[in-house]
Amino acid sequence: MDARFTDEQDEIRRALRELLHKRCGTEDVRAAVDRAEGHDPGLWTALGEQLGLPGLALPERYGGAGCSVTEVALAAEELGRALAPSPFLATAVLAAPLLLALGTDAQRAGLLPGIADGSRTAALAVPGARLGAALALTDAQSGDWAGGGRAGGVQAGHGDDGWRLYGEVDQVLDGHSAGLLLVPAHAGGYARSRVLLFLVAGDAAGVVRTRRTALDATRGQARVQLRDVRAELLGTDEDTDIRPALAALGDSVAAVLAGEAVGAAGRALERTVEYVKQREQFGRAIGSFQAVKHRLADVYVAVRAARSAAYYAAWATAHGERVGGLALAQALEALRVAAGEGIQLHGGIGFTWEHEAHLYFKRAAGDELLFGPVHRLRGHAAASAGLFERGAVAV
Repeated sequence: MDARFTDEQDEIRRALRELLHKRCGTEDVRAAVDRAEGHDPGLWTALGEQLGLPGLALPERYGGAGCSVTEVALAAEELGRALAPSPFLATAVLAAPLLLALGTDAQRAGLLPGIADGSRTAALAVPGARLGAALALTDAQSGDWAGGGRAGGVQAGHGDDGWRLYGEVDQVLDGHSAGLLLVPAHAGGYARSRVLLFLVAGDAAGVVRTRRTALDATRGQARVQLRDVRAELLGTDEDTDIRPALAALGDSVAAVLAGEAVGAAGRALERTVEYVKQREQFGRAIGSFQAVKHRLADVYVAVRAARSAAYYAAWATAHGERVGGLALAQALEALRVAAGEGIQLHGGIGFTWEHEAHLYFKRAAGDELLFGPVHRLRGHAAASAGLFERGAVAV
């Protein structure tokens, strides 16, 4: 492994950081999450048209840049630094790879160019609380993550006029604003129930979407109700098992999220260091006190270690090694520690709504609710590696 960044990777990071510095400050973030879309459409357009961010990992024949997971994770690190609310995770990281892996040639040609240039957004309609299980990050996959076969979740029926969907999905990332929904649904009746993936237009007749209040306001979520909605099967084979595609996607999603989390953790640490250099107590900056130095040194070590793990996971995922879940666990832990210490060391102002410290803490807690928690990420990774089989103990 060559740990040095390429010129292209450095350019992606530089250009993205410059754009976010100009257009995604703290006040911009607060204004964006209050919009109906949950993000700034102007910024998303700029990310698509100027930087090609949504199509970073898509093949060039669909308008993308043909980059690997490594470049996507580096871009996510910059988005994490700014806590930028955007459809990037839902559209480019979760939905687009599934369209590429499972779609027909016609579906790819019709949908992916719009995603690559940012004109089309998409969302994977999996309940937020079950994303980790669906992506095989926290548990072995089963039909339960899609709501169960007998009841719950979304049911698919095949009639004379095609597929129809019925049901409800809660906590769908960017489900309130996405132009395209990728909906896993049960088909075939309970006895031979299987989960298929369907394409549904966000404004289709019978689709009712309600934005939900989320712990982390920078990650928009919605309840999506499907009332006799016409849908198109993704792919052509009704016996397609979508679980391998979701499991393969899960590791790259974890690697990208790990990059995003270490970006946020690094920025939270930077803000705290800047503050303790300025705030004075007993006639001297509080950053000069040994206790404060020790606490920040611990955070620095945690963030650096998590960044190393995230970079390795991004590289390894692109080379077929599955370590994304462990890297995500370490990154989320580092973000929680950095955000928590930031709130503590900012003193009274760190606990106020007006200060941005709580946004970093909520990102850490929100991501654990969606993709973790940390102990389950590590536990599943250990079980998958067979560390505790036959009484063996990892050394």
